Amino acid sequence: MGINATLIGQMITFLVFILFTMKFVWPPIRKAMEDREKRIADGLASAERGQHELELAKKRGAEQVREAKQQAAEIIEQANRRSAEIVDEAREEAKQAAAREHKSAEARIEQEVAHARAELRKQVSDLAILGASRILEREVDAKAHKAMLDKLAKQL
Repeated sequence: MGINATLIGQMITFLVFILFTMKFVWPPIRKAMEDREKRIADGLASAERGQHELELAKKRGAEQVREAKQQAAEIIEQANRRSAEIVDEAREEAKQAAAREHKSAEARIEQEVAHARAELRKQVSDLAILGASRILEREVDAKAHKAMLDKLAKQL
């Protein structure tokens, strides 16, 4: 046999091999490659969606942090205003209490002054009776003259 017959035999065998491969081997390999390509494309799309969602989450997180800071600042401002109001109220209550205490002290002083005057009048009337009895060197009826001396003490 010659080289031509061997070459033709090899070409026919190679052609049968190619046909067999195209009919039975190539479709499962092609399907596996397409499935793999689809999975990779789906993975890349999921990664892009995940990246986009991550960016959105970062934006939402930054917005929430900004809102929380703003709310915290508002709460602090309200607390400061309320503490100033409480201090002002306490100051006003202290002023009112001091005024009440001052009025009460003035009333006590007036009572003590009135009591001291009454005591002084009594002592003056007793001294006047004692002085008059010594001057007259006789006994003076204290009850009879007490009304007249009380009237005189009130005028003093």
